[in-house]
Amino acid sequence: MGRLLVVIAAGLLAQLPAVRVQPVDGGPSRIDPFAAPAGVNAIVFLFTSTDCPISNRYAPEVKRLSSAFVPQGVLFRLIYPDPTEDTTAIRAHMAAFSYAGAMQALRDPKHALVAAVGATITPEAVVYADGRVQYRGRIDDRYVDLGVERPAATEHDLADALTAVLAGKPVAHPETQPVGCYIADVAR
Repeated sequence: MGRLLVVIAAGLLAQLPAVRVQPVDGGPSRIDPFAAPAGVNAIVFLFTSTDCPISNRYAPEVKRLSSAFVPQGVLFRLIYPDPTEDTTAIRAHMAAFSYAGAMQALRDPKHALVAAVGATITPEAVVYADGRVQYRGRIDDRYVDLGVERPAATEHDLADALTAVLAGKPVAHPETQPVGCYIADVAR
């Protein structure tokens, strides 16, 4: 029997079938994105796209966060939800932004993970730990709105959420509004 995810939506308890996504670099044809090796304290799902300029501008910050938090037991997974992006385009994107080898890339063309965690934007970060979503939203506040960028971030939402989760504390702001490109075909 497959693993079930329990979610609370509109005050109602509902069970969803097991979530499966496609690995980009071989392996089984479908995997459970919530499964992690021993020693992993949290998983960061970073929803991204090969052609979203804001997602691409965040590549250096994502790599910096990965370098800082992977040694603390955080697993970073890049999630490509656009069904038109094939593995060749994703591999090229990962190489162009130096993601290859640093993070696992997964395709979610049927939006199973998108729906399970409520993602709507690229880039959007989701922190999953202790069997539930602990944080969903922006990486930081560098982008105020589409086309409006600060010279530097003043709030570091993803880093703060990870720091809280790793310390066993509640995330101060468990949901923030990301700025970027909409995930196509996701009800808003």
